[in-house]
Amino acid sequence: MGTNGSTMLEPLRQGLPPLDPAAVSNAASCALPARYEAVREARQFTRRTLDQWDIGERFDDVCLVVSELVTNALRHALPSDTPRPDDQGPPVRLHLMRWTSRLVCAVRDPSHDSPVAGDSEDFSAESGRGLFLVDSFADSWGWHPLAGTLSGKVVWALFRLPQAAAGGVSTE
Repeated sequence: MGTNGSTMLEPLRQGLPPLDPAAVSNAASCALPARYEAVREARQFTRRTLDQWDIGERFDDVCLVVSELVTNALRHALPSDTPRPDDQGPPVRLHLMRWTSRLVCAVRDPSHDSPVAGDSEDFSAESGRGLFLVDSFADSWGWHPLAGTLSGKVVWALFRLPQAAAGGVSTE
């Protein structure tokens, strides 16, 4: 994952039952290039991953959120005039993590700036509704700066999974 799991997931504990980072039942991530085609790649990766985890029925909501988070990272966290040395690797990374009854989508980018919601009142606008959509489709979302050797931030969205997909009793 590139960061200490408990550090990256600390904000997910706020207002929720305890979450043990070591209890992740499934995790997958993919590096995304700094181009808008990466949004399509993120959707395809999400489809394959959710299908492998037998939670493909959540694809529509999760895919919309992943698309918005990746688009925001590409549009706002990677200004076109910022040089990107090749030795730093892909600047955006998508992480999907599943617990018994939760799914977390996290997008890491090199910016230290907080995500800013656009004017969600103007539904006819062509942009500026991304975080409003994330807030509408995910059960919760947030962001936090990275610490240690990685710089930038992680923007995450949490989805509660139905008990049928969770396989019964939750131990979280």
